[in-house]
Amino acid sequence: MHIKWLALCILFLGAGAQSAPQIQNWVTANGARVYFVPAHELPMVDIRVVFDAGSARDGQLNGLAKLTNGMFSEGAAGLDADAIADRFARLGAQVSNSSARDMASVGLRSLRDPASLEPAAALLADLITRPDFPADALERLRRQMLVGLRLGRQSPGTIAKRAFYRELYPEHPYGNPPAGEDAGIEAITGDDVVAFHQRYYVGANAVVAVVGDLSRGAAERLVEVVVGDLPLGQAAPVLPPVPRPDGARDRNVSHPSTQAHILMGQPGMSRLDADFYPLYVGNHILGGSGLVSRLNDTIREQRGLAYSVYSYFVPMRVAGPYIVGMQTGSDNTSVALSLLREEVTRFVAQGPSAEELDDAKRNITGGFPLRIASNSKILGYLGLIGFYRLPLDYLQRFNEKVMAVTRAQVRDAFQRRVDPARLITVVLGPAPATAADAGRER
Repeated sequence: MHIKWLALCILFLGAGAQSAPQIQNWVTANGARVYFVPAHELPMVDIRVVFDAGSARDGQLNGLAKLTNGMFSEGAAGLDADAIADRFARLGAQVSNSSARDMASVGLRSLRDPASLEPAAALLADLITRPDFPADALERLRRQMLVGLRLGRQSPGTIAKRAFYRELYPEHPYGNPPAGEDAGIEAITGDDVVAFHQRYYVGANAVVAVVGDLSRGAAERLVEVVVGDLPLGQAAPVLPPVPRPDGARDRNVSHPSTQAHILMGQPGMSRLDADFYPLYVGNHILGGSGLVSRLNDTIREQRGLAYSVYSYFVPMRVAGPYIVGMQTGSDNTSVALSLLREEVTRFVAQGPSAEELDDAKRNITGGFPLRIASNSKILGYLGLIGFYRLPLDYLQRFNEKVMAVTRAQVRDAFQRRVDPARLITVVLGPAPATAADAGRER
């Protein structure tokens, strides 16, 4: 049995090492850090420029990061939104943009053919470096964001998540919701958008990820076209550390739903955390592996209290959240919540069994090739590796690091990092615990 297990380990590690892409890395003259993987299987090129310009940088104007990022396709270098969309369509290229808590990005997918790629890259450069921020478009996007917030207030899941982040990060920039807040969005001016762009969309604050059918020289020329005109600027300041909760806090949010939404957790880990692999593997066993997790077995299979129950870490620049969650019938809330706490407490105290750990390692490493099975997935990893300054061999050594995790390491990491006596709990449902909580999230 041990010989077969050793053979499987060698097979998984060898497959992961062979399939993981080799990452090339350089820095442009204006400070942008570039991560490139040649991929010649398809005549396509993907490029994504990632900036430390997420909602953690909103300051007092919640929604500023999202609004600024959303304005890039609304007008640039004298072209309006319709002209920009028409040019990309004629070139057969796709442009994208997004904004989250830590980061914001602008990206392009194009055919490798220079007749398509070169003008598409030049147009992407215009969006990033020469946006016009037209006033009429700003007002239109402002209204769209406000409508989005109103719709979110009708979604129990959205309400619960926003309340959970506010409880977890009451005085920290991570408490700023990426979608913004009504007051912040209404207060944003055109000057605010321009100032945010000038501060954060600069070379020293940029990471460029490139995957596609290019040589190294061609990739360097492409990157120069896209970000070469960005001013050097300065990297965003270091975010403050996240304080640990002083003790457990429970928050009940009144909402007329038949299902109770339960979110429980505390600040977890950063992307560069020394406990990353023990916490990652341990959580896979507790609640991160879907139908075969401990939480699912206890709460869904044995008790039938939920269709889905889960847990996960969100590693970020500083400590992102550790979240344990589920939905259950409102009549079952107290029983389900009690079981959830019991299972977390038991796992922290005892850790995994040897069989659970072996199964988790096989599951994680066996699924690794699927995580890098497309150019878009590799592009996403390049953005993460560059943004969080992970080692260039992160993908090559991922399976190796997973396989090296021991039961003692999992137990030790969870006991130091997940404190059942300090869990933050948000329950959204029809029966608030106190009159003060009733309607607070309406």
